[in-house]
Amino acid sequence: MRDSSKTEHKNNEPKNSAKADQREIELTIDGKKRVFDIDAKKLPKWVRDNALTAGGYPYDKRMPKDEYKDTLEKLQIELVKLQYWMQDTGERVLAIFEGRDTAGKGGSIQRLRQYMNPRSARSVALPKPTDSERGQWYFQRYVSHFPGAGEFVTFDRSWYNRGVVEPVMGFCTPAQVETFLDETPNFEKMVVSDGINFFKFWLNIGQETQLERFHDRHHSPLKNWKFSPIDLAGIARWSDYTEARDKMMQRTHTAHAPWTVVRANDKRRARLAVIRRVLLSLPYKGRNLEAIGSEDDRIIGSGPKFLTPGT
Repeated sequence: MRDSSKTEHKNNEPKNSAKADQREIELTIDGKKRVFDIDAKKLPKWVRDNALTAGGYPYDKRMPKDEYKDTLEKLQIELVKLQYWMQDTGERVLAIFEGRDTAGKGGSIQRLRQYMNPRSARSVALPKPTDSERGQWYFQRYVSHFPGAGEFVTFDRSWYNRGVVEPVMGFCTPAQVETFLDETPNFEKMVVSDGINFFKFWLNIGQETQLERFHDRHHSPLKNWKFSPIDLAGIARWSDYTEARDKMMQRTHTAHAPWTVVRANDKRRARLAVIRRVLLSLPYKGRNLEAIGSEDDRIIGSGPKFLTPGT
């Protein structure tokens, strides 16, 4: 993402700070100073005890596994119907997934697409831009992956890198961020006006939730490839991410392209909420509203007002 010819580097470290090679990180959470050691074999008790309910999450127990699996299967059956309808009608769906690291974007996309025909349902997760792409219109490399007739396309992170990740990590200038925030509502209006069914999901998690997931990821022989120096540096920039996210959402939450916020401390409830929102929003043939069920308004809501302050 770094454009060396245009990037301004941050000179001031945030209050919660960490270097890429620093393993013990000093944090301030709810006014209390904490030390988090990513290499420690055991998760600190203060993280473990608050991981699910962090940030005012409304449930103190995860959804039972059996209930989750039964509900997920019903929803995935509906997704297969949805895809048949899209292929018959040429309808297009574009769904972007944003949120902090470990928020569950990839897992939600995986369950959403699990039984869809991959020939017309694909996911996009772009690497950092090439030198050639840095010289293009900012949105250009994303537009090239947009859905054609009958296609369902998900983005695991999108153009909103410019709204949150890049400014926090110093990968773009303040002027570039302002240009992005000014242009995005009009860009997205063109997307919707062209007839694309457009969803913007922000998966929101609490700070202790993120620390638990980072710790699990770092110590997992199957998942530790997901943990990068950028992740480590980002742990200490919680408040910076919050500030950037709030500014971005205030400027880009519009009537034509609203943000859907999903409280995602419990991955199971979050995944079901995402799929249910898609199914309830599209009038596909054979839709079974009883099987889909109703939305949980404690988990899913619209725009900045649904964000818990500080999360």
